[in-house]
Amino acid sequence: MKFTEEHEWLREEDGLIVVGITEHASEQLGDIVFVDLPDVGDEVVKDDEVVVIESVKAASDILAPIDGEIMEVNDALTDTPSKVNEDAIGEGWFVKIKASDPSQMDDYMDEAAYKTFIA
Repeated sequence: MKFTEEHEWLREEDGLIVVGITEHASEQLGDIVFVDLPDVGDEVVKDDEVVVIESVKAASDILAPIDGEIMEVNDALTDTPSKVNEDAIGEGWFVKIKASDPSQMDDYMDEAAYKTFIA
């Protein structure tokens, strides 16, 4: 897994890049009550807004960590946005992206570096 300074995680799975937010981010946001996901087939550019989440504390934009095409979205979050709080690294993922440049993953932190970053 890789981690961004914006508290997103990325992992490669079956040739796609799965994106979510870290447990640290979900704890900071508080109870998540709404998730607005992109459409499958949308083209995304690194650092563009790709997901909007609302919690009891604030609304936050999730930025695309890589360039590519949205291949799958986690529709379960529409009905149960709390999955992000309950299992941020597992069932709380947002999108799966077919990366147009997988080397962009190299720009991000590994788990040890992320733990140092949030300490």
